[in-house]
Amino acid sequence: MALQFAAEEYAARLARLTAKMQEEKLDALLLFAQESMYWLTGYDTFGYCFFQTLVVTKDGSMVLLTRSADLRQARHTSNIERIEIWVDRVNADPAVDLKNLLNELDLLGCRIGVEYDTHGMTGRTARLVDHQLANFGEMIDASLLVSRLRLIKSPAEIAHVEKAASLADDALEAALPLIRPGGSEAAILAAMQGAVFAGGGDYPANEFIIGSGADALLCRYKSGRRTLDANDQLTLEWAGVSAHYHAAMMRTVVIGEPTARHRELYSACRETIQAIEMVLRPGNTFGTVFDVHAKIMDERGLARHRLNACGYSLGARFSPSWMEHQMFHVGNPEEIEPDMSLFVHMIIMDSDSGTAMTLGQTYLTTPEKPRALSRYGLDFISA
Repeated sequence: MALQFAAEEYAARLARLTAKMQEEKLDALLLFAQESMYWLTGYDTFGYCFFQTLVVTKDGSMVLLTRSADLRQARHTSNIERIEIWVDRVNADPAVDLKNLLNELDLLGCRIGVEYDTHGMTGRTARLVDHQLANFGEMIDASLLVSRLRLIKSPAEIAHVEKAASLADDALEAALPLIRPGGSEAAILAAMQGAVFAGGGDYPANEFIIGSGADALLCRYKSGRRTLDANDQLTLEWAGVSAHYHAAMMRTVVIGEPTARHRELYSACRETIQAIEMVLRPGNTFGTVFDVHAKIMDERGLARHRLNACGYSLGARFSPSWMEHQMFHVGNPEEIEPDMSLFVHMIIMDSDSGTAMTLGQTYLTTPEKPRALSRYGLDFISA
């Protein structure tokens, strides 16, 4: 088996999960999130684009229901011993296979948790599952159960987070010499992604974000490359990735002479992220972090130009997004604890003047002040 962690690590994770299931009075849990399956068993695939689920019972036994294409994938990359196959065919309803499996496991009439809030659970899949299991037992939305367990990283996980952060730094180092008047976005993007691969990293769970000129104000990847002008702005958001663990960074680089507005927005970004470092500690919540962000930005008259979130938890994630459920937004009661890997980003997009400015990096929380994982500081970058 090509497992990323020791058997003892997976055993400890399963023990944490079954303890939580006992607390929630769940007889079984249907995992549809690929990152949940990966965290619990090592199972590594993009086969979640089809119907598949890992059934975990309260005694810790596990059965994977998947397609034939993933049979060997599961055997090779996971510690799952029992794998059941549903057959591809016209009008196939794998939820029937799931119902039969749950019945075989003597779960009729039981309390069963389901991961609904995941990209591995499409609307069609949810309808099939709900239809077949409506009268089978008590179905509970348990979308955040494993997600919350994954917030706290073990020492072995932290090692991958730290490697991912180093790869993110390598990507920036590869990009900087190419960011200049006449520079190619295509060459910059290739150098950044190539640096991660060359360092032994993985594909990210979503595309690197790159945009210059007017596109520097975008927060998502889009198709199409351009050449940098003598006076320009380039926004980059990327992540180093090790064993699917992500460490993200974000920067807006100014090409040529920075405008006064660039300097003003950068000052706001840096002041805010430094203030957040003071509250990114146990005893505060994710909502506290956002409140600090909103207060400083709004006092500077930037309410219209900031976002309604300023970061999120990171971990082992699969496409289409490296973002975890737990985000820094208003009212989030999630408590900050040691050994969380958290991405803090300042994003100011002034559409009135066409000015972009961003600043972001990944932190590891500790019992006291957070530890920035990048070897780069928060200094203004110009080319």
